[in-house]
Amino acid sequence: MNIAIIPARGGSKRIPGKNIKSFCGKPMLAYSIESALASGVIDEVVVSTDDEAIARVAREYGAQVPFMRPVELADDHTGTSPVVRHAIATLIERGWELDHCACIYATAPLLSASLIAEAYGLLEAASMQAPKRDYVFTAARYSFPIQRAILQTASGGVEPFDSVGITKRSQDLPPAYHDAGQLYWGHHTTWLDSRRHIFGAHSKMLVLPDHLVQDIDTPQDWVRAELLYKLLQQEAAG
Repeated sequence: MNIAIIPARGGSKRIPGKNIKSFCGKPMLAYSIESALASGVIDEVVVSTDDEAIARVAREYGAQVPFMRPVELADDHTGTSPVVRHAIATLIERGWELDHCACIYATAPLLSASLIAEAYGLLEAASMQAPKRDYVFTAARYSFPIQRAILQTASGGVEPFDSVGITKRSQDLPPAYHDAGQLYWGHHTTWLDSRRHIFGAHSKMLVLPDHLVQDIDTPQDWVRAELLYKLLQQEAAG
């Protein structure tokens, strides 16, 4: 079966209780769960958490919480991949028969069910082609060429990030992209192999428009995300 794993630990500092804080009337986590279940390509949603309050909300909205995340995987320094590997390994030990796995972040209210299905379709298609792709993830294009970025020096002055690129016209520079921080699809065996990195040559991007991408790390980010979500809902309603 295909599953979605949603990492959702407690203890957010910049936005306390971020994963279950009310976002446009529902707990933030609910949006990722509901989109995954509505996608048509995910059989079960599993939330990996160390927090009982998050676990209760997850179950309320249709996800499973078959285990609690170990303390050593719930600190500020543990990355996403070890958490997903732990979840997959634990589920296999408990007899789950897994196929593909989507890692979906708990703070992805702009990620729709159709995008989850589209990314899965890209991964399936890529598995039939050469070179085979390990992962498909959502990404967005930088609006300004990163080669023309400027750094501030320790003395308060400035220096170019790229001394060659900053001298070129924008149209002469290749576009650059960034991880959208929403969705990552891969086969469960790919996730379990720590040598196969998401941001490597054998991955593929599903590039999204800017209005579907918003980091939610600060209170200001939260306000922008709510505004974007409301606009998308109004647009969908006609």
